[in-house]
Amino acid sequence: MNNIQKLKETILKEYPRLKVTDRFRFECGPHLACFNKCCADVNIFLTPYDVLRMRKALKMGSAEFLGRYTIVPFDKNQLFPVPLLLMDEDAGKICPFVDPERGCTIYPDRPWPCRMYPLGMASPSETAATGSETFYFILKEDVCDGFGSDREWTISEWLEDQGITPYDEFGRLFKEVTLHPKTGSGWKPNEKQVEMYWMALYDIDRFRSFIFDSTFLERFDVPPEEAVGLKEDDEALLKFGFRWVRMALFGERTVPIKPEEERRILETTKST
Repeated sequence: MNNIQKLKETILKEYPRLKVTDRFRFECGPHLACFNKCCADVNIFLTPYDVLRMRKALKMGSAEFLGRYTIVPFDKNQLFPVPLLLMDEDAGKICPFVDPERGCTIYPDRPWPCRMYPLGMASPSETAATGSETFYFILKEDVCDGFGSDREWTISEWLEDQGITPYDEFGRLFKEVTLHPKTGSGWKPNEKQVEMYWMALYDIDRFRSFIFDSTFLERFDVPPEEAVGLKEDDEALLKFGFRWVRMALFGERTVPIKPEEERRILETTKST
């Protein structure tokens, strides 16, 4: 059992389960002695929406960002690759976007784990064994002085203040892929499917080229107004990417096929 799995089991068994109306005390800022310490020597796995926001804040292409700031740890038990944010080894294994005086330099576009802290969330998939619904919990660490504050929040107030809503929306789409019913039935993606997953959800500049620099739009029924959105709007493209991955990996008809392409596929199938 790895450390992440051990932590999940501990949370399920021991941590108080909080609802959105429950309250806690916390604050963060440069006036605290612990400022920036929580940004060092930490594992931050990035969702597709995290990468989208971070690389746009840095005005970088998706491939450049992934190559420069992430690694993909190998785990034979993991079906899909998930990038891990690289820490700056020369600066003491700290997040590369942290300034000693100003803190996070991409704060409006920081990833989901940084927004949530000190809250954690257990989803229905993780709590299924205990028969309970999604709940929140407090990650109280010795390095953090923020818990001594008189500033009080409800869980819902904290989530709103930290701008969690769009992250949760894209997080739901991500879970529809990573927690798809097929993934729990012994199914495993082949190499081509893993490549498609990575391109459509993480390297979306390449996914855009895949759509517009190939015969894709001749084969799939994408309305002209939607195609304009895919060319100009990264969030629209990522949402489409989730639909495409569900089709490419799980065979769902989430992207309509043009009638002539349907006939071609049928004819090809009959001839084999």
